[in-house]
Amino acid sequence: MPDKSREFDRISLETSFRFLLPLLESPRTWPPVLLALLIPGIALAQSSPQRESQAMLWVAALAGTFAAVLATWRYRESIRHSLRTPAPPEKRLEGFEPEELVQLLEISSDWLWKTDDQHRFTHLSAGLRDHSMMDPADFLAHRPWEIASEDTPETRESGRRSFARHEPVRFVITLRDRLGARRHLELTGAPIFDGTIFVGYRGSGRDVTRHVDTERALRENQVRYQEVIEAINEVIFRTDANGRLTYLNRAWERIFGHPVRDSIDTSLVDYVHPDDQHALAQDFSSVLSGAASAYAGQFRLRRRNGEICWIEATAHPVSRHGGATEPEGLAGTLVDVSVRKIAEMTLRNLNQELEARVQLRTAELEASNRELEAFSYSVSHDLRTPLRAIEGFARILEDELEDRLDDEARGHILRIRNASQRMALLIDDLLRLAQLTRQPLHKETFDLSELAVQILDELRAAEPGRKVTIEVTPGLIVSADRNLMQVALENLLDNAWKFSSRCDHARISLTAELERDRRVFCITDNGVGLDMAFANKLFRPFHRLHVGAEFPGTGIGLANVHRIILRHGGNIWVTARPNEGAKFYFTLGH
Repeated sequence: MPDKSREFDRISLETSFRFLLPLLESPRTWPPVLLALLIPGIALAQSSPQRESQAMLWVAALAGTFAAVLATWRYRESIRHSLRTPAPPEKRLEGFEPEELVQLLEISSDWLWKTDDQHRFTHLSAGLRDHSMMDPADFLAHRPWEIASEDTPETRESGRRSFARHEPVRFVITLRDRLGARRHLELTGAPIFDGTIFVGYRGSGRDVTRHVDTERALRENQVRYQEVIEAINEVIFRTDANGRLTYLNRAWERIFGHPVRDSIDTSLVDYVHPDDQHALAQDFSSVLSGAASAYAGQFRLRRRNGEICWIEATAHPVSRHGGATEPEGLAGTLVDVSVRKIAEMTLRNLNQELEARVQLRTAELEASNRELEAFSYSVSHDLRTPLRAIEGFARILEDELEDRLDDEARGHILRIRNASQRMALLIDDLLRLAQLTRQPLHKETFDLSELAVQILDELRAAEPGRKVTIEVTPGLIVSADRNLMQVALENLLDNAWKFSSRCDHARISLTAELERDRRVFCITDNGVGLDMAFANKLFRPFHRLHVGAEFPGTGIGLANVHRIILRHGGNIWVTARPNEGAKFYFTLGH
């Protein structure tokens, strides 16, 4: 029975609440409804002690229902208030109207874009087509990282994670435009929320192809520049204001053996030979202080294995603003010149040795000249005296015994006198040969053709009966020693005159030709000529290629000519054939 009564009371309570709840929607109905609900509960509690628990349940249910109604009413009132209250004014940048802000946004970007809450593009402005030659429709309904691009999977995954975390994004995607050209598009955007609900992204885009290509070209140039710097075989260094190394290329390690990693932040002077450290430190300080504009010099440096090498160094000050501020350090090069230095030292030693040899040789030549002078004096005085005696006594015998001498004896006396005369001529030629060696060279400008004509005129006057055709090229101006050249021409022209004496119509000429920027003179005759097999002996003293009875001479003349030409820095040679004449060529230097 009690259970049935309790169930009846519950059903009655619920029925009453369902009926009364609509009445609680207005605060004006709250007092009478609450009073109507409290009276049955008080009556129930007073009816019997057994009903007291039911009365308490009634009151608790009443309190809970009232609290729910109160909360519902407050929520509805807040909504009504928000609908009745006007919205706050939009936030604006001071001094800019909304239309101006839109224009600024269009100026600062190439196009605008937005996505839905699934990160799919829902709109792209026409600027994408205008600036990048791409159709915005190709992007719609696609996520940024799903667009067919040339980016690496890592780049696309990084962009996807940023979108998934609803973070502000800024990344570059690489695509091909409708012409097949590579385009780099920079997307910048921010997430948009409706309260706490994510609704998508809004952002702007720019075509940064030129910027990306410029950066890539700059990086490639830096790589090439670094490769060149590392490949050259001289050290490039840089120091700070305290002289400590801040940069070294790999040549430092290749040439000197010191690891670059260990050498950075050390002083360059520490690697220099102790005897050169003080001077180098002072020179570097002068450059850093401005007392000197640059440094260039040589010093010794220690390799890692302890070997000492010679270095040729250059250095100049460097600053952040190209010299407008105090120098921040030095930049320069180091070149290993050990091989050149050793060669210079070797050459210096050779020069010293050569000078010693020259001095020794000079002393020997001076001694030889003194001996030659003594010999000349002896020839001039000691040999001429007996020759004169032989010549004189032979003449006396011939004169005193003229009636008693037969033809044979008279022939002997004649041969004695001729021999003494030839000996006198030989002595004269020897003295002349010795004088040519000692005689100083006095160059002057004169007409060689005129000198040759004078000599030929003298030869023609000595033998007026000969028929000789003479040809001399006029105007052969030379710079030489006139006296020595007269001796040379006298010997050459006299030989041409002598060896062409058997010709009925002799021809002698002096000409000149230009060969390889030098003038070559030639004296030609149509005389007996010579065998070229013996031409190498022609300019040696006392060597004659013809019998003295046919063509008199001592064999000294061409030796004198050879020495005169050599003293003028020239050369002399001959071409000839037997019975076809000879051609003597000579030069006088440049």
